[in-house]
Amino acid sequence: MKPALHPPEKQIPMTTKKIGDVILDVKNISLRFGGVKALTDISFNVKEHEIRAIIGPNGAGKSSMLNCINGVYTPSEGSITFRGKTFDHMNSRQVAEMGIGRTFQNLALFKGMSVIDNIMTGRNLKIKSNLLLQALRIGPAEREEIRHREYVEHIIDFLEIQAFRKTPVGQLPYGLQKRVDLGRALAMEPQVLLLDEPMAGMNVEEKQDMCRFILDVNDEFGTTIVLIEHDMGVVMDISDRVVVLDYGKKIGDGSPDEVRSNEDVIRAYLGTSH
Repeated sequence: MKPALHPPEKQIPMTTKKIGDVILDVKNISLRFGGVKALTDISFNVKEHEIRAIIGPNGAGKSSMLNCINGVYTPSEGSITFRGKTFDHMNSRQVAEMGIGRTFQNLALFKGMSVIDNIMTGRNLKIKSNLLLQALRIGPAEREEIRHREYVEHIIDFLEIQAFRKTPVGQLPYGLQKRVDLGRALAMEPQVLLLDEPMAGMNVEEKQDMCRFILDVNDEFGTTIVLIEHDMGVVMDISDRVVVLDYGKKIGDGSPDEVRSNEDVIRAYLGTSH
């Protein structure tokens, strides 16, 4: 069972990272849009508590793969199994309810809303009160909202954005907006967190901060992470295993060292494989 997210002073860092059994199994996934093949017969798995990277040149099919996992796209062929349950026709809400969270390459935050209210939207699946009771904020609905806001405050503390909790997100620097996006995904309490280029557009210092938070989420809370990232230094430093796509096909899979020395991967990144 995944540990609860507590305020920083209550967190107990894990001294030894323990990789568990397979939690997410992708088998023979193909995706077509008319006559265009976005993905062709891709298989890989993700183990509990690991950081699993998906890399590849632009147009390799990385985001399409995440979209299949979290229900944005329905694969043309193949299946996805999460904690022993196989699905091939799930929408994004159903996948989220199962315990798979997601951030997107392009920020979709509510720019006019505060940091805390943006992160609160990630608690929607956890709220049991109906809309009328929520609007009136009476009785159980009020008590429930207080509990959810306390949880969100813990996330804000963890991400070190306390000073901006009431600031409209649109007024924040890009790096902090990315941190808010991560916080909104964490508010869902995901067992598996899909991160689509979490460091895109960041400067070196912002990347270092985001790397630290990703490692903390993985190490301290045991959250399994699947991430797409173009910065190979970051991928090789923080990933346990890496799967490589090129033109919608898998060309490599293994530890960072194994992938780094894979001739097919080297040729793809040098642009000489086609």
